[in-house]
Amino acid sequence: MRVLVVEDEAFLAEMIAEGLRRAALAVDVAADGLEALRKLGLGEYDVLVLDRDLPGMHGDDVCRRVVEQRLMTRVLMLTAAGTVRDRVEGLGLGADDYLTKPFAYDELLARVLALGRRARPALPPVLERGGIVLDTARRQADRDGRHLHLSPKEFGVLEALLRAEGAVVSGEDLIEQVWEEHTSYRTNAVRVTLSKLRAKLGEPPVVETVPGAGYRIAS
Repeated sequence: MRVLVVEDEAFLAEMIAEGLRRAALAVDVAADGLEALRKLGLGEYDVLVLDRDLPGMHGDDVCRRVVEQRLMTRVLMLTAAGTVRDRVEGLGLGADDYLTKPFAYDELLARVLALGRRARPALPPVLERGGIVLDTARRQADRDGRHLHLSPKEFGVLEALLRAEGAVVSGEDLIEQVWEEHTSYRTNAVRVTLSKLRAKLGEPPVVETVPGAGYRIAS
C-alpha cells in the first residue's frame, strides 16, 4: 500500500511516516499542498493523509483537486479543529475520513489501513502458493507450517509476488509497491531484500529470477 503524508510540521510528518513504514507501508512525505499535487500527479497512492491547515495551498484545495481529478486515492484529513461543523465541512469537500489532532497513532494506522482496503478492489486477505501462506491482515507468513520471521520489506516483497499469482514482477514494480520515493538505493535494496527473503524461505527455492524481466513465485 502506498501512502502520501502531507504535513507542514516536519517532526509530526516524519513521526507519522516512520510509524506507517514500520507497518510495511510505502510512504512519501510532502510539506505543502503544491508538492502534494506534484507527487499525486507522478504516481498512484492508495491513501492521502492530509493536514487541513497547510500554508500556501490549503488542505481543502488539495482535497478538491483529488476529487476533481477523480483519483482513486482515499483522503484522511487531519486537523486541530474538531467541532462537528469542522468535520462536516471536511467530509463535504470529499474527504473519506477525518481525524482530529492530537490523535492516537494506533487509530491513525487503523484508519489508513481501512481506507487502503477501499482504495482498490477487495483482495484476498490470505495468499497461498508454493507451500507459502501469507496472512495480510495478521501480517504473518508461513511455509509448510514453519513460521517465517520477515522484516516489513521482506513481507511486502513476498506479498507483491504472491499477488501476481505466478506472473513475473519486475524490480521496478517491486520498488513502486514496497519502497518509498526518497530511498536512493532502492534497486540494490530489492536484490538484498530478495536474498534475505530466499534464505528465510529455505529449500527448495521458490522465488525464481527471470533474466531481464523480474521475479516470480514458482507454482
